[in-house]
Amino acid sequence: MKFIHIDPASGENVLYTNHRIAAFLERHLEQFGDRQEDILECLAYVLDPERGGFMVLAVEDEEPVGAVVVNRTGMKGYIPENILVYIAVHRERRGKGLGKALMQQAMDRAVGAIALHVEPDNPARKLYEALGFTNKYLEMRLHR
Repeated sequence: MKFIHIDPASGENVLYTNHRIAAFLERHLEQFGDRQEDILECLAYVLDPERGGFMVLAVEDEEPVGAVVVNRTGMKGYIPENILVYIAVHRERRGKGLGKALMQQAMDRAVGAIALHVEPDNPARKLYEALGFTNKYLEMRLHR
């Protein structure tokens, strides 16, 4: 397995277009995911040099088996510099340490603090806590 890093400097990878990555994320995020068009907006944000962030793909035999997407916020201190927006592992590869390896890649690559949102019943919550993430706030949203 290899890890491929994609950011505004490297641009969209020829083999792993945003549409291919978005389709993988939509499929493997399952009930914790978003619609493909929303995922595509997030990936476009990553590749925009004015905004930025990065993606890390775990690839085996040229097929994605895991992905993590981090957006740069442009802030620091009161809002972390990075927000981990998506992380997904192929359902057949779960429970084998790949999620932890992807998180470590993201943590090593990010400059500054990282925030993430996780549903209370998401099993990945235990991984985040084991890696040192804490629950500082209760998030509330007003949808219009």
